Amino acid sequence: MPALGVRFSLIVLAVIYLDNNATTRPCAAAIEAAEFAMREAWQNPSSVHRAGQNARAQVEMARKSIAELVGCKPREITFVSSGTESIQLAIRGVARAQPKHDDPPLVVSTRVEHSAIRELLTDMESRDEARVRWLDVDKSGLVKLDSVADSLALRPAIVSVQWVNNETGVIQPVEQIATLCNSANVLFHCDGVQWVGKEATRLGASGLNCALLSLSAHKFHGLKGVGCLYVRTGVRLRPQTPGSQELGRRGGTENVPGILAAGAAAARAREWLGDTSARDSLQALRDGFEAAVLAGCPGAEVNGAGAPRIWNTTSIGFPRLEAEAVLLALSESGVCASAGAACASGSLDPSPVLLAMGIEPALAHGSVRFSLSRETTREEAERAAAIVIRCVNSLRASTSAAI
Repeated sequence: MPALGVRFSLIVLAVIYLDNNATTRPCAAAIEAAEFAMREAWQNPSSVHRAGQNARAQVEMARKSIAELVGCKPREITFVSSGTESIQLAIRGVARAQPKHDDPPLVVSTRVEHSAIRELLTDMESRDEARVRWLDVDKSGLVKLDSVADSLALRPAIVSVQWVNNETGVIQPVEQIATLCNSANVLFHCDGVQWVGKEATRLGASGLNCALLSLSAHKFHGLKGVGCLYVRTGVRLRPQTPGSQELGRRGGTENVPGILAAGAAAARAREWLGDTSARDSLQALRDGFEAAVLAGCPGAEVNGAGAPRIWNTTSIGFPRLEAEAVLLALSESGVCASAGAACASGSLDPSPVLLAMGIEPALAHGSVRFSLSRETTREEAERAAAIVIRCVNSLRASTSAAI
């Protein structure tokens, strides 16, 4: 009897996708690499036979490609399942590798981090796995360096600060934070999920001299299901999933299709990053989109506007509106955006990140994140701005009429 199969049909509307901080569309090279893995390199890379070792060789080539993207040694890259797992392995792994003391190890971070860090630290504190100290940030969400210095005097096990905020696009002074941490002989972990693949990355003394860096392939046109953790040579880390794979840092059979796709996406990202004019053009698109929306929606504000921001992200607050209502109206009009982190998009509460920045709840409630990719066109940005203006003003009119 022939195998039964189920075919699903999906009607894809012609949408303008401005939710690239949530995920990006896989590039053609990533799709081809994953298909090659599923057809030709599907064997277990831990097997000793020739077919298994061929799969291993493909994985190691992908590891080398990721290492070249961030400027480190291939053996310093560990493949995991996601950016979230990378963060967990970095922070929990370092904390559990500390010598036993009466008090749990101290972990230092900020309240403007991605929920993968905020919720991890809350959980660790509740289990007496760690003590947590939160760094001060200014109105733009930038870490105050004197707060870092004060925290380092307490001898933390690790400091963790994101490179780019996933909601506002604000770029943290991570090089300076790394310098402070290295001077105090304290490990620094950087969440680089929203940076790597969008901006040039160089780890080590000539770049960001951090001990650990997290990244995720699907943020730079790879596939979901693969994250990476850079671990500087010599850093002690306790595996959270014991096993022999990934140099003993992370057990479990490797996701070969996803890893090969990540390597291909990294190679494509390196090519794209070689042309700085491409990023300049996309930043001009973001700036033009932002200016048009602010001009067409009086009272709207850009969250984090006073700080350095990555080229693809803008968070715009629309006072007296609910972000969910704005997003639904945009979706019905063919624009995809989000209210902060995609993993929290079902929440009716304002973003904890925006509240931690001191943004008024009325503005935080109505804040929407728009994030471009290297595929976004000028025509899409201009059409999207017009749709945002129309939707916001329509919602304002209906809200006023209901009062």
